[in-house]
Amino acid sequence: MMGKKALAALLACALIAIPAVSQIKSSLAPVPPVPAAEAEPASAQTAPAAATPALTATDVAAWSDGYFPAALKQGKIAGAQIVIVKDGQLLFKKGYGVADVATGAAMDPDRTLMRIGSTSKLFTWTAVMQLVEAGKIDLDADINRYLDFMITPASGRAVTMNDLMRHRGGFEEGLKDILATDPARLKTNERYLKENIRPLLFPAGAVPAYSNYGTALAGYIVERVSGEPFEAYVQRHILAPLQMRRTTFVQPLPASLAGSMSKGYRQSDQPPAKFELIATAPAGSVSATGADMANFMIAHLQAGRFGATRILQPETARLMYSPAVAPRAGFDTMAHGFFHGQRNGRLVIGHGGDTIVFHTDMNLLPDQGVGIFVSFNSRGENDSVYGVRSRLFDLFMDRYFPAPKAKDPPAIAGAAAHAQALAGHYESSRRVESGFISLFYLLQQDKITANDDGSISLASIEDERFREIAPGLWREVGGTRLLQVTDEGGRRTILDSTNPVSVMQAAPLTRNSAFNSWVAGLSLLVILATVLAWPVVAWLRRAYPIPAAVTGRPALARRLTRVAAAADLFYLGGWYMIVGPLLETNLDVYNDGMNGLVRVMQCAAIIPIVAAAIGVWNAVLVTRAGAGWGVRLRSVVVALALIGIVWIAWMGGFMNLSLNY
Repeated sequence: MMGKKALAALLACALIAIPAVSQIKSSLAPVPPVPAAEAEPASAQTAPAAATPALTATDVAAWSDGYFPAALKQGKIAGAQIVIVKDGQLLFKKGYGVADVATGAAMDPDRTLMRIGSTSKLFTWTAVMQLVEAGKIDLDADINRYLDFMITPASGRAVTMNDLMRHRGGFEEGLKDILATDPARLKTNERYLKENIRPLLFPAGAVPAYSNYGTALAGYIVERVSGEPFEAYVQRHILAPLQMRRTTFVQPLPASLAGSMSKGYRQSDQPPAKFELIATAPAGSVSATGADMANFMIAHLQAGRFGATRILQPETARLMYSPAVAPRAGFDTMAHGFFHGQRNGRLVIGHGGDTIVFHTDMNLLPDQGVGIFVSFNSRGENDSVYGVRSRLFDLFMDRYFPAPKAKDPPAIAGAAAHAQALAGHYESSRRVESGFISLFYLLQQDKITANDDGSISLASIEDERFREIAPGLWREVGGTRLLQVTDEGGRRTILDSTNPVSVMQAAPLTRNSAFNSWVAGLSLLVILATVLAWPVVAWLRRAYPIPAAVTGRPALARRLTRVAAAADLFYLGGWYMIVGPLLETNLDVYNDGMNGLVRVMQCAAIIPIVAAAIGVWNAVLVTRAGAGWGVRLRSVVVALALIGIVWIAWMGGFMNLSLNY
């Protein structure tokens, strides 16, 4: 299995705007997520206090002051903003820490801009609903009706706007051109969509798979049907009516706002990152202040009304906040762009968002007229921001909207046997199967373990167990999170009640991360040993009169096999040059400027193929030559290792000739 740093890079590649798994866990709220900044996991519910504190400015100020300073310091997070609204009014806003470590500039929710990642999607979906209201978009029509290029379905029916809003368009994730730090490298949304069309993994509407590409398509459709540039449309129809004067989709920032932008940090004791430019702008490019986001929350909590202005009619707003398809009982779902679920028995809608260094969450409680927005300008040490953000909302709900502790239902008969049957590796529906990025998804999967007490555990959810309380339905012990086991297309599928934008699918042996990790690891070990032994054996033969084990053609084949092993190491080293930046979440290097190196390495696929052929030839000749069993065994093991490199290169997408990854 890959390390946490590689996983963090993998999740980041899905946007940066994506609610990643951890983000989905904090919003709704996620992510993942995510997500992703990349739907947050149901918080462990606690018994309500004898007297629930009233949600007042005074109480929330004391609560917030008691949380943020220590959380930021311990997590090495430079700064944060929090804004809470209630009953159509701003209740509380405050900045903590700094917007610029070098200058010590304070975090100011009235002036300091933050990147809000995938929370930007809610502006795009609001724009879509405005055009639905105007009769210019049909949620159930083929999106090709509105495009000037074709999206070809994987199978079945066409992709619709409803599919995009529910993240069921069926698209693979993508990395290339998604993030830039040099404005000259930033593609427009239109150019990105047309030059980086994502393959479709699933039929439209069938399987949830969070997609920034899908949201970017929706933004382009807004532009085409409205006749206005997307950024200008949002400015005129949403930001201006809501008096959001310090919010923009524009990248790089306008001169009037650039000086107020917070710096972004990997962690507070490191230099600031460059300003992140998001190609899929409608999916994650907004820069905004917390105070502006208060106006956005108020408008949505009042069914589209802000003061005397409306951005949506009440019936359109109600449609937007309602699921397009009724969810399973106890499971989160997607409304028309909003994550939609229950927390502590209250309806919560919202969306989280992540770039590499900025991390945001926005949650609305429509029935209580309450909204909370929080944004951080650092990833934090060991990605601490995800836990800080998730715990913040859990604590907020448990303090002001508590619920009784849930009683654990008993396990059903046969749960232990069912747990054993579920054990294994699962891959997320939100993945890549084409291009070299697929290697990360191939090697990093979730794992279900059957426990001695008949419960199951997931590697992605630490210190939690699930007990089967009904056939195929597993509930978190001491909590409310649910897992539903289903069969989709003949493949075992697991739904997570807190994550409506992806599912876990049982990995077949060919895509099983444990199998492929062993193949990769053992093959590399054998090849390294072969190469390192080469000079050692040569020295021994010169120093001592050791007779050759084989002569003639077998000896030639043996020497060529060593050359083949060395060539494979150079081949893998070349690919490491390409994937290395990803391991450090340096995503801005993945653009057309890398095409040459990627193409060279794609063509270099001939190296492991020829190397494997040489290894097999060597094993055959050595066996026919009647060499000792030890020599024959070594030749077979080396041949298998060389074949293993071909297998990993094929399954990992190294032999894919596409430059769209």
